[in-house]
Amino acid sequence: MPAQGVQPGIAPPTLWICEHCDTVYHRRELACGEVARCARCDAILERHHSVGVRGMLALVITAMIAFVQANIWPIVTLGLNGQQISTTLWGCIEMMWHQGAQVVAVIAACTLFFFPIGKMLMLGWVLLYARTGRRAPGFRLAMVTLYRVGPWTMSEVFVLGTLVAIVKAHMYFEVIPNPGVFAYGVLMLIITAFSSIDVRRLWDLTRDDPA
Repeated sequence: MPAQGVQPGIAPPTLWICEHCDTVYHRRELACGEVARCARCDAILERHHSVGVRGMLALVITAMIAFVQANIWPIVTLGLNGQQISTTLWGCIEMMWHQGAQVVAVIAACTLFFFPIGKMLMLGWVLLYARTGRRAPGFRLAMVTLYRVGPWTMSEVFVLGTLVAIVKAHMYFEVIPNPGVFAYGVLMLIITAFSSIDVRRLWDLTRDDPA
């Protein structure tokens, strides 16, 4: 049954609205580890979160530190006939660009560099204000952008692909993993931990400053 007196697109804090089938439920406090699912389409409505706003901000700052280190340090060193070559992620992207693979270079730059750093900066911006229960300037645009960009940040896919490439390259080259790949591994673990946190609850935890 549709909720009475609810403006379209706005869910009051006492309701859950399934984003897949628009079914409305009364919100209740979830127990530790509990997940609320839609009875109609089985989509996840909300998870219990033990990490607060300050904890999320700490995770974002840690992820940004790991991201900077992962892009400064070389990823891997390849050795053949006494010669060794190492490069960073951005060095690999530049190499692909100069070798005629511009489309792949642009996709790699967006999904592995620009989208992740943009997502972390926007998330850090809204969380910085959310610590005091306020909405940051541009909060609505930032939240919509975070939702759209989320599926396009593929650092964890890059780490898995790099590990597979290292194993295969070891058959032909002397392969030495560099600190950059370990920093990406740490970043992947942080992203995995963050994926279980629903940042949409910031809509309920924050409020607009009075004019």
